[in-house]
Amino acid sequence: MIALGSRKAVAAVVLLFCYNGVVIGAYAAAIPVLQARFALTPQALSVVLITMGVAAITSMQISGRLSDRLGARRVSLAMIPLLLVGAAVIGQAGSMVWVFVGAVLLGLGNGGIDVAMNALGVQVEKQRPKPIMSFFHGMWSVGNLVGAALLVLITPLFAGDVQISARVSTGIAAGLGVVAFAIGVWIVPETEPVDHTDTATGVKAPIPASAYLLGLMAIAFGLGEGTGMDWSSLQVTQVAGVSPAIGSLGVTVMAAFMVVIRLLGDFLVLRIGRRAITRFGGACSALGYLIAATATSLPLLLLGWALVGLGIGMIAPQVYAVAGYLAGGRGLAVVVTFGYATFLVAPAFIGWLVATFGIQHAMFVPAVLLSSLLVLARVMPSPQDDPSIAAPESIS
Repeated sequence: MIALGSRKAVAAVVLLFCYNGVVIGAYAAAIPVLQARFALTPQALSVVLITMGVAAITSMQISGRLSDRLGARRVSLAMIPLLLVGAAVIGQAGSMVWVFVGAVLLGLGNGGIDVAMNALGVQVEKQRPKPIMSFFHGMWSVGNLVGAALLVLITPLFAGDVQISARVSTGIAAGLGVVAFAIGVWIVPETEPVDHTDTATGVKAPIPASAYLLGLMAIAFGLGEGTGMDWSSLQVTQVAGVSPAIGSLGVTVMAAFMVVIRLLGDFLVLRIGRRAITRFGGACSALGYLIAATATSLPLLLLGWALVGLGIGMIAPQVYAVAGYLAGGRGLAVVVTFGYATFLVAPAFIGWLVATFGIQHAMFVPAVLLSSLLVLARVMPSPQDDPSIAAPESIS
């Protein structure tokens, strides 16, 4: 039996996070190709994205409770086939019917594994001598970058035919899922069921109110991340008056700094604790959005988006970890749902603000929400109360 604190267990969680990132990256890169293949209007594409989102949110609620009842291993592994089949179907789709089938499968798999792998990650971290959740999330970002890069790297091999290239890149993502599942069956550890029954009354305890406060924090970073990913490049292009190619540096620097801080985040947790990191992340990302809302030169705008990535990259792993410690899979389901739903609606909401107030003024809204984390972070444990910092020694 694989020990939860072992290196093999860590490798298993890394595998799950990486593969989830690869699939979502490959799918995201293929969206413009799908739009061209079926001549989708923005409204029709929105319906596809909403369909996937609803499927994901539904899966989150189910997988959180199943992870507590059956163990996160079973749920995590069960989601991989949904992800790989969904990637294959949506990539090879020859009609809109199959696009929607693929979107539903991808949504179910993504929502389910998002909760289950975080629940598994929390249980692994509990058995480690040092925090490790930020590293896991960093591996998701690395996988996401790899998945998105597949299309770029493959397209020259097919004489620039992006339709064939998208079919191949999503096919590769699906094939990697077969490998991930085979390895996962071998190395993903069993987890103990989480019992939420109150021992004094024998009644199932409700989800703690603090989980919903963590959900509010997820709304803040969900809006911040969604806005950055969808609007940063356009914002830099329009405000600085540069070409779209140069403007794309906005999302590039944001994503790069998110990866860097997530790979360093566990060291910071050990030194200053999750509460301080979350507050610093909120302040850092809010400052970045304030710069984006007021600066006009390219260097300052890129500095702003770098600070947004640096700050937001710190927040999500800490919020998810505390939710898992506090309320198991069902608590994670609440928090992940709040963040994911906000991430989905953020582009449309910010789009309305942009149309109404202008693209720079719209950036004040995520700045205000992210600054609220300075207060909401009170729900996070102090260093002396953080169970991850006082975790047991690892098992090799």
